Amino acid sequence: MAQWEADITLTQEDAGRLVERQFPKLAPARLEPLGAGWDNAAYVVNGRWVFRFPRRKMLAGLLENEMRYLPRLAPHLPLRIPEPVWHGRPEEAFPYPFAGYELLPGETACGVAWTPEERLSNAPRLGRFLAALHGLPVDEETRARAPGDELGRADLKKRAPIIRERLAQLEEKQVEVDGATVRAWLSRLEGTAPWMEPTCWVHGDLYARHLMVDEHRRVTGVLDWGDVHLGDPAIDLTIAFSFLPPEARGAFREAYGDIDEATWNRARFRAFHYGVLLLHYGMSVGDAAMTRTGRDALHYGAAE
Repeated sequence: MAQWEADITLTQEDAGRLVERQFPKLAPARLEPLGAGWDNAAYVVNGRWVFRFPRRKMLAGLLENEMRYLPRLAPHLPLRIPEPVWHGRPEEAFPYPFAGYELLPGETACGVAWTPEERLSNAPRLGRFLAALHGLPVDEETRARAPGDELGRADLKKRAPIIRERLAQLEEKQVEVDGATVRAWLSRLEGTAPWMEPTCWVHGDLYARHLMVDEHRRVTGVLDWGDVHLGDPAIDLTIAFSFLPPEARGAFREAYGDIDEATWNRARFRAFHYGVLLLHYGMSVGDAAMTRTGRDALHYGAAE
């Protein structure tokens, strides 16, 4: 089974009954499908709320992390993030927790046909947002309780073979990728020193599908915080390589502040991880936006 396939089926009708049963104030619940990603199936409820339902058992804890930590982070960030309002409980009909959030306006960045100038104009916004997130104070109690990087997202030696394997799979399927360039970058970057400073709050899965933009192509919000944890800031800084062209990186770094060379290199490395993963996923499920997002990550990651 592909790692993004669900282990539970929840129909739109079942989701509506679940919402009405646990939140009678929302009845009658009018649901519109918003989409199904790797982690959750989402519906717009009554035109105002987004309800997200985990698609696999192992992901239920990620939604609980959102419900626990997003209310702490939201007041301190310059872009909007979802704040859980409705906290759904597991029950026999659906054994995982689920959550409802206020619907944020706009569309996701992966669905936009960007010009280089539009990407450049968003570099300072993204830099300031991540500076605020990564700069949030973390007290000792939070450091003891908050999730860490249990998946080894910033472990380059662990991730490099995975990237090479997925790259080979794409080449076997005759997908057009510059495998030689990607492999050269991996060889150059995989020995980069790890993060040795105290960990900070990170989004954990920041790429184009998790950015909200308005009608003027301005980034206004950041979605899908299931991977939020205390970790290496490079995990988020990869957006400078997966979404921004080279000419935008100076403005991003100026808005963010000091970034040492090793952290910058780890951020670039992560772009190749996103590239092969999203390209493989997008082509497997017929998602053109994700396919394009994966190609962007490979292209911009390799661009000097």
